[in-house]
Amino acid sequence: MLNIIIAVIITLIVTAVITHFATVSNLKKNADSKIGNAESKAREIIDDALKTAETTKKEALLEVKEESIRTKNELEKETKERRAELQRYEKRVLSKEESLDKKADAIEQREAGFVAKEEYLRQREAKVEELNKQRVQELERISGLTSEQAKEYLLKTVEDDVKHDTAKMIKELENQAKEEASKRAREYVVTAIQKCAADHVAETTISVVQLPSDEMKGRIIGREGRNIRTLETMTGVELIIDDTPEAVVLSGFDPIRREVARIALEKLILDGRIHPARIEEMVEKAQKDVETMIREEGENAALEVGVHGIHPELIRLLGRMKFRTSYGQNALKHSMEVAQLAGLLAGEIGLDIRMAKRAGLLHDIGKSIDHDVEGSHIQIGVDLCRKYKESATVINAVESHHGDVEPETLIACVVQAADTISAARPGARRETLETYTNRLKQLEDITNQFKGVDKSFAIQAGREIRIMVVPEQVSDEDMVLLARDISKQIEFELEYPGQIKVNVIRESRVTDYAR
Repeated sequence: MLNIIIAVIITLIVTAVITHFATVSNLKKNADSKIGNAESKAREIIDDALKTAETTKKEALLEVKEESIRTKNELEKETKERRAELQRYEKRVLSKEESLDKKADAIEQREAGFVAKEEYLRQREAKVEELNKQRVQELERISGLTSEQAKEYLLKTVEDDVKHDTAKMIKELENQAKEEASKRAREYVVTAIQKCAADHVAETTISVVQLPSDEMKGRIIGREGRNIRTLETMTGVELIIDDTPEAVVLSGFDPIRREVARIALEKLILDGRIHPARIEEMVEKAQKDVETMIREEGENAALEVGVHGIHPELIRLLGRMKFRTSYGQNALKHSMEVAQLAGLLAGEIGLDIRMAKRAGLLHDIGKSIDHDVEGSHIQIGVDLCRKYKESATVINAVESHHGDVEPETLIACVVQAADTISAARPGARRETLETYTNRLKQLEDITNQFKGVDKSFAIQAGREIRIMVVPEQVSDEDMVLLARDISKQIEFELEYPGQIKVNVIRESRVTDYAR
């Protein structure tokens, strides 16, 4: 029994070993077959890739050849065109050279002719000089005078005639120019006056505030003067409380501060509560009101003259000019008037009216801050216009409106004329008595220094000078030249608005007695 079991076990083991080797053999065969298939597929793929690469290479070569052929054709075409163009240029140069050669030949011929003519003229000149010497000698022999004596006599005779003719011609030309200028000026001024009627108020350094009663003066002063001190400190304006009934005078050089003080004081009077804290509150409100008023005045001025697109800061500075005066003339009103006049003059001569108005409105912009910034109002105005990107035309008009620099445009000349017209209008400006008397004295001193002047009198507020001459020293013809010389000297030495009329008077008297 045991042997049987052992035999069965051995049989099972042998069977398992045989089965294992058979399985391994089958797997090896399957693997070999798969490897063979993969190698064949790989060779096929490689062959296909080589064929594709070869095909792509051939196509690329063909494309390169086609591109090179096309480029070559284009280059050949462009080369042909360039050659044709060069041939045309060459023909033109050759033709020009031929024409230049012809002109050079003609010039040489003309030069040869000129040389011959020059030699001929030189000979004629020598002959004329010789004849002239013979003529002078013959004239000296006949007249019994030397050439110098004859020349002096002739010059003296001709001088009187020329002087008379010159004076007559100058007088005629001046009369003609005056008539034409007067006619055109009247047209311009009348048109300007019709379209521009501005009110001019004489500004002073004081403002008056009316009080409801004299009892209010004590409340304004306050206990131990604390109210009036607070108001003066906050505004920088002096309050003058005197015997004037129901009125307080505000005195200050800065008109803006005076306006702030006036508004604040009027509000305090209406409110009735006057103490330091209330004063500070009202002064702050008045300052805001004045700033608003300044901006509105600038905007209204620009709107009234029809100028747009001005920088807001320049608008504000224009508004400040409402509180600035020059010889009693309000600066803002003056600028508006100059803008209107400049626009009218520009329209008459065909210039840009808007640009002329803009330059006229801004020509005195420097006066708005000339109390706060060093320098003349012209330089300050130029700096402001450059800062806020105004055009070169406006800057030149501002810079040249007093003749400090030469005007570069006609608009600058128009602004000069408009500024002079506005300033010279009777009643527009006031002068101090000292300035007025000095100008009259200088005017008379200038005229008295001329030879032949006996007396001179400045009349019509310095707008006319009457000159009495010595009749034995100044003839009627000399009067015309004397008046012209005096006018030129006045223009050179004096600065004045408008024009000055020069009247030269020559009086001859004959006295006899009947006995």
